Amino acid sequence: MTVGSDSRTWSALIGGELRSARSGETIDVVNPATGETIATVPRCGAEDVDDAVSAASAAFESWRHLNPTERARRVNALADAVSEHAEELALLDVAENGSPIREMRGDAHAAAAQLRYFAGLALELRGETIPGDSDRLNYTLMTPFGVVGRIVPFNHPLMFAGAKIAAPLIAGNTVILKPSEHTSTSALRLAELAAEVLPPGVLNVITGYGDEAGDALVVHPGVRRLAFIGSAEIGRHIQQRAATSVVKTVTLELGGKNPVVIFADADVEEAVAGALRGMNFTWQGQSCGSTSRLLVHRSIHDELVTALAAAMDAMRSGPPAEESTETGAIVHRRQYEKVLGYLEIGRAEGARVVAGGGPPDDPRLANGLFVRPTLFDGVDPGSRLAQEEIFGPVLAAMTFDTYEEALQIANGVSLGLTASAFTRDLSLAHRFARDVEAGFVWINDTSKHFPGVPFGGVKDSGVGREESLDELVSYAQVKNVNVRFG
Repeated sequence: MTVGSDSRTWSALIGGELRSARSGETIDVVNPATGETIATVPRCGAEDVDDAVSAASAAFESWRHLNPTERARRVNALADAVSEHAEELALLDVAENGSPIREMRGDAHAAAAQLRYFAGLALELRGETIPGDSDRLNYTLMTPFGVVGRIVPFNHPLMFAGAKIAAPLIAGNTVILKPSEHTSTSALRLAELAAEVLPPGVLNVITGYGDEAGDALVVHPGVRRLAFIGSAEIGRHIQQRAATSVVKTVTLELGGKNPVVIFADADVEEAVAGALRGMNFTWQGQSCGSTSRLLVHRSIHDELVTALAAAMDAMRSGPPAEESTETGAIVHRRQYEKVLGYLEIGRAEGARVVAGGGPPDDPRLANGLFVRPTLFDGVDPGSRLAQEEIFGPVLAAMTFDTYEEALQIANGVSLGLTASAFTRDLSLAHRFARDVEAGFVWINDTSKHFPGVPFGGVKDSGVGREESLDELVSYAQVKNVNVRFG
């Protein structure tokens, strides 16, 4: 299979049936690296969401009462299918997401790994007995919510589609998954694979615009549990909209304007590699965890920024399907224009471009949405370039002189997802980890996630933790049972 060859009309999965939207309308899928329309997906609306909720509700009673080990067996079977079709799924992501094939291949395997991880936790969702009077037994049960809505973004289409259905399914819920309208085909292929291993209605996948299908899912009274990954702005909107119908449990994994702080004693070579890796340029900086603010001690600033600029300029922009490509295309035109707009904002604010600064000078890429990895230096910590999430390949460098100044800058934004520090001083490292306002902290490292480790943010970066037992527990409710012996 080659990128773009699977030009087809895709179907949603509702109640075990692959079908079009009730309206018959579709959305064009555009390859951001070429500008070509490569497929269509259903433009689902409120009626389709109603159908999905009805199907998920009908499937819930039998799924919740299935032995947890049997639920785990089914989810493991889905993981096996994802692994078997990893290359196909990765190529679908490459074609509509624009990230290099090496990254999307890794995402496919990560999705399978997360499915297996949560399947392995199936027997860990347990209650407890609570001491009381000798003639009573008090215990708790962990009960599923019912129908869960999961809305996932465009930057890791398959990885999020696969990984984020795992915990709610293992907890005994049924799921309605809505991927981004810009990157839906790998989720729809996942739906086809799931239809072969999961009972009808246990997983439903709908596609469509956020203000249509997405909003209908958010406000539907039959969906009591929601989880969203995306921007802080949309996350706040979802909180408001979710409360308009019934009381819902909502968790949010939102944006980041994350600091990487290079202290004076840091190993400069390691810090340069960490800052480069932390920006996630290999998916064009389109990651909420990207360390997009570079805080460098004044004593090593010139050396580090010079070396980092050279490393960024050496990265190869190219067609995403080529194995040698290191940085690909921005996912869609609106995001591309947003990134270009911030390049102009940075210049207008007086920051200096020391690497990148615009589209690559490569005629092969002229029809695509490509932006070179860009480094601004001399950035004012209070400027828009330093305060607002760009979600693109733009890194803002600034200097500091003292620990207190570094911490003030690091914490001086409304977001708090990740943070990183490079230092040889163990005491300083732990002090920073304690003081920085972030939910996930690296010391002498960046970007990496680890199995079983809770990931999530503070402040406007969200509510809740994922990728761990905490995520599984969040998809169940505690029920207390008190028994008096007769």
